[in-house]
Parts: sequence; structure tokens; C-alpha cells
Amino acid sequence: MAGRPEKRSALMGFALLCLKMVLSSKTAPEIPTIDQAYSKISNSITVEWTAVPGATSYLLTAEDGDTVIETVVASSPGTVTGLKAATLYRVTIRSISASGQSQASSPKQAKTVLAAPILEVGSPSPDSILVRWGAVYMAIGFSVSVMRANGLGRIWKENTTNTSLTFSSLDAGTLYTIKAYAWNANGIPGDDSTCNQRTSPRAPANIQVLFDSGALKASVSWTPTEGAFNYTVMASSESSQRSCSTALSSCSLSSLQCGTEYLISVSASNDAGSSRSSSASTLKTVACAPGRVTIQEAPPGHLSVAWSNVELGDYYVAFVKSDDGLEVHCNTSLTRCHFLSECGFTYFISVFAYNTAGQSPLGEVFNYTTAPCCPSDINAVLVSSDRVEIAWSPVRGAELYETKAIAGYSVVECNDTAPACTLSALDCDTKYNITVYSFSEIRGSNLSCSSHYVTTAPCSPEIKNISKDAFSTINVHWRSTNEGATYTVTAQGKKGLFQCSSTGETCVIGGLPCGSVFSVSAVAETQAGKSLPSYSVPLETAQVTQSIINVSWTIGTAAQTYVTVLESHAGQSKCHTRQNHCLLGCIACGINYTVALKAISPTGLTADCAYQSACCPLGVKLYRLGPNGIRIYWQASRGSANYSTDLHGSKGIFTCVPSAGLSFCDVTDIPCGDVYTVMVSPVAETGLKLTFCPKKIYSGKSSYDL
Repeated sequence: MAGRPEKRSALMGFALLCLKMVLSSKTAPEIPTIDQAYSKISNSITVEWTAVPGATSYLLTAEDGDTVIETVVASSPGTVTGLKAATLYRVTIRSISASGQSQASSPKQAKTVLAAPILEVGSPSPDSILVRWGAVYMAIGFSVSVMRANGLGRIWKENTTNTSLTFSSLDAGTLYTIKAYAWNANGIPGDDSTCNQRTSPRAPANIQVLFDSGALKASVSWTPTEGAFNYTVMASSESSQRSCSTALSSCSLSSLQCGTEYLISVSASNDAGSSRSSSASTLKTVACAPGRVTIQEAPPGHLSVAWSNVELGDYYVAFVKSDDGLEVHCNTSLTRCHFLSECGFTYFISVFAYNTAGQSPLGEVFNYTTAPCCPSDINAVLVSSDRVEIAWSPVRGAELYETKAIAGYSVVECNDTAPACTLSALDCDTKYNITVYSFSEIRGSNLSCSSHYVTTAPCSPEIKNISKDAFSTINVHWRSTNEGATYTVTAQGKKGLFQCSSTGETCVIGGLPCGSVFSVSAVAETQAGKSLPSYSVPLETAQVTQSIINVSWTIGTAAQTYVTVLESHAGQSKCHTRQNHCLLGCIACGINYTVALKAISPTGLTADCAYQSACCPLGVKLYRLGPNGIRIYWQASRGSANYSTDLHGSKGIFTCVPSAGLSFCDVTDIPCGDVYTVMVSPVAETGLKLTFCPKKIYSGKSSYDL
């Protein structure tokens, strides 16, 4: 009896379990049945099944042995995502309702498709596209297709087991769409990969080059090419390189070098890369300005201009312009030209090289000043037997004149800025070779000047004695060293004047009144002129310059003749005359002289005074100060401390006095376009302006001596 209660308990538990199972089978939804499971995308599997009545949703489960991925979907078909490519999965499904979920369905196996290849594309040439990709897991082949992005035209498609393909015969500068996928051993295609790639452009054609020789700049143009975003122009030579870039169809290359041959090429570019450079065009720039220019004047009157050869110079033109505005030129393929020149001119010389590109840039402008002209109209006026005055017209280019009188070993010189000179202390009855040389600071003395021969007047005879031959006749005897001279003896007194002539050394004067006192003198005469009386010297007048002194005095009572002596440490100059003034030459400026005057009369008179001559400045130069001003510069001469400058023009006179100690003066606010005569004058201590200095002409462009 004891075992029955235990048996009853076991039966009751079994009955309850069966009841629970019956109740459960009535509330849970049915188990779905998978019709098919497949993969179209490498990271998902799609499942199709028959719908279960009462189910509100479904639970899809995919297992690969390592991971379990679940997804709830509303209805068939459903897709499980987040899977691995080319992987075999075990797929089940459960139905879900408000009462719960069903048991898992019978499993189905499905494999995800291959992953899409990762593409790298480029355009190595204008008509090709290169496609590369990495290996794809489980792939045994690949399919790649190319077509225009706009959908027009043909489609290129290739299958390969490699990991790269090149598509050729494409259109340059065109956008293409590339599509590629892999397939497995069963031929099932995987995911596809799509990208766009533009082919690179072709090289531009119809290259045109225009060269601007003045600006050393080239303008390059071309025909636009399909698909090009930008263009680059390159100019290359052995020594330099220039480039420019643009999105247009022309570009300018600046700062090109003269005398250079460039190769000009143009390339096009876009986002695919650059085209090959176009066929190079040759550009020859203008030649550089010739250098090492040398100028020679040999012989005088002929200028020879030479220069160095330059690269790319086909021929040369040398221009020579004188300071009076006249210009000549020479065209040659050599490196030398010859020109005729004139004395006293400054020539401005420039040389250009030419080729098919044009004229070279302006090089250095050279100037050459020829020797000053020689005085031609020299007028030698015999003043006395020991003095000659020389005068001539001013000549072009001369800043100073050097006069030399030579007779044997005797040389007398006179230097002056004025076109006149007085030669003093000459020997009487002597033939002198007199030459006037012109001088300029730049070129020195013109030693080609011709000489002139001048014979001084005869020496004064010396009366040795006067003898009385008869009641009214005297015989005058004299001594003289003259050759071929005729002598005239004059006896002058209160009762009249009586004369006799002779070519010898004695002469007889008759008919003299008795009881009278006479002054007897003798004068010699030749073709050269008359001598001074035996005790006088004739008067000579001339223009006073800085090398000539005119000494004058009041007439002394009973004085017959006067002797003037000009003396310094440098020497002595003497004048003997009957007049009340005397001209003494060959003095040096800036030196103190003692002037002694002696009156020859029964009672005689002597007076002494000091005199200092003023000097003209040397090296007068004119410099431009802007459009309306010039600076006048000079070198002060010895003995002269103060100067004044004057500009004379048609529009007025402009005077400038420099500050003490300065050797230049600035003249401003002068009207432009006028020609001015410029003179720098020394100012004496008395304030007198001495206007015998040489003049210069200023035209706003250049200056020259007057």
C-alpha cells in the first residue's frame, strides 16, 4: 500500500506536462518554411518563405560558425545584412506573434557574393584609360566595362583574370564611366564598382608666336584642345627658361633675354594630367647691344668706330650724331665703320645689332670730341719793332689759344682764352715763325695748325754824331743793323721840320734856318714797317684781354717820349712811345706787376704803381638741373677769387653770383626751349665785371664753345 501514492504522483506530473505541451501548441505561431536563400550583395543574404497565419514578424538568423547575425523583418522576402563577403552562412527563420515565437525552421545554406574590386584609374595617354584593382577574395575572374559618361557611343568591355586593364582608342579629353566586378568559380558575379575618369588632352596645335622686340616679350597662341582645363607655355634656352600658364588660348612670355634662341612648346592639362608638349617652335630674340665699342680718330677728320660681334646679330648700324644735330649712320655686316669728322665737334655714337626679330636694345651711348679747329684767318698787325699783335676769328672747340713766335733759339709765347694775343719783347728786324694752336681740355692742343712768318719792323737807328758841313747844312751819321732799310732823318724845331733820306748810314739836311734849335731823329723803314724813332716807339692799339695790359697816363709838360716797363718775378715787358698810352702783352694772369712810367724830357718824370690782372676760369662745364635749370661749374684761376655768371637768351638775361669760395653756380627757372650764351667772368676788386672771357652756348640738350 505504501507504493501507490508515489505511482499516483508520477502519473499526475506526466499528465500536467502533456497538458502544458497541448496548451503551448495552441498559442505559438507555426514554424515557417524557407523557400530559398540567396545573396546578391556581398554583405547580405535574402530569404524567401511562405507566410505563417497570425505571424506579425519574422526573425532571420545567419550563422557562419563564428558569428550569429539576427534581423527582424515584417514579411517575405527579408534580408540579413552586415555579413562577410564570399562566406557560407546557415540561415533559419522564426515566426513571431503576440503569443510568442515559433521554433527555428529547417536551416538553409547560402553564400554571400564576392566583394567589389577597389579601382584605381588614370589616363596615361589622351586615347587610353588604365584601370587597376587589388585581389578580391575567392574571385577567379573580373569583368570591366568603359563607356562615355553621357551614355553616348559604344561600350568597351573586357574579362580578365589579371588585376589591371588598359582601354585604348578612346577620345581625348572625354569623361568616361568605368564599371568592374569579380566572379567566383561558379561564375556568380560579385558586387560592382563604378567610377569616372577623364582622358588627358591632346597637345595643342597651330602654335603661333609673335615677338615684341622693344619689350623683349613674346605672345604665344594656339587652337584650344578638347577637355583641356589649363595650358602651359614653356620657352627654353641653354641658359634660361621662361613659362606662363592660362585657361585661355594665348599667353605672354615676358623678360626674355636678348641674343637668345628659345624653343617654344605648349602643353594642355586637365584633372587626368598633362598632354605631351606640342612640337617646339623656334624663337630668336633680338641681338644684344654690341659692346666693347672703341672710337679712334686717325688720321684727323676720320673717325673709326669698332665693336664686338654679338650672338644672333645679322648686321649692324652705327649712328653718329654731332652736337649741332646732324646725324649719319653706317650699315654693315662687319664690326667696324668709318665716318668723316670735323674739328671741334662732339660726336654721340651708338651701335645697334639687327636680325629678323628687330633692333637690339639701346646700349651705352659714347661721345667723342675731336681736336679744336685751327685759326685760319690770322691777322698779324705789326705794332712796333719789338711787338706784334695777332688776331683771328674764334674757332669751334677751342677753350684756349697758345701762340708761339720762334726765331732761332728765341721763343716768345702767349696764352689766352680770347682770339687775340700781343707778343712783346721781340727782336727788331727779325723773321719770326708764328703759330697759333687751339686747345681744349678734353683733346689738348691741335698741333696740326699751320705757321705764319712775320718780320718785325726794323731796329731804331742810333745817331752817332751830327756834323755841321755848312752854314745851313748838317750831316747826320747813325749806326743800324737793319737789312735793306731806308732811313729818314727829321730835324724839327720852332721854325719847321726838315728831312733827308738814305739807304746808308749818313744823310745831309740842308736849308736849316740859322740861330734855331732842332730836335734830330732817325727812323728806319722796310717792307715790314717803320721802326720807332731813335728815341721813341710808335703807338699800338688793340683789344685788351687778360694777357694784354693797356697803360695810359696824362701828358707831361715838355715830355717828348715815354718808356713804360711792366715787371714781375716772371720777367719784364717794355714799351717806348710818343703817345699817352701803351699796349703791353704776354703777361700772365694772377701775378702782381710793377708798372713804371718814365717820361723822357729835359726834366723827366717817373711814377710807380701795382697792378694785378684778373684771369678767366678754366674748364667751364654745364650740367642739366631738371627741365628748367643748369649748373655752371668752373675751375678758378690763380689770382681770381670772385666770379659772376651770365646767361643771355631771347627771353631774358639771367645772372648768378656764387657764394664765396664756391666754383659753381645754379641758375634755375629759365624758360625751356631757348638757346643761351653762357659766360663766367672774373670780378675785379673794384666790383668791375671783366667781360673778355670765352662764351659757351647752352641749348637745353648740349653745350659748345662760342
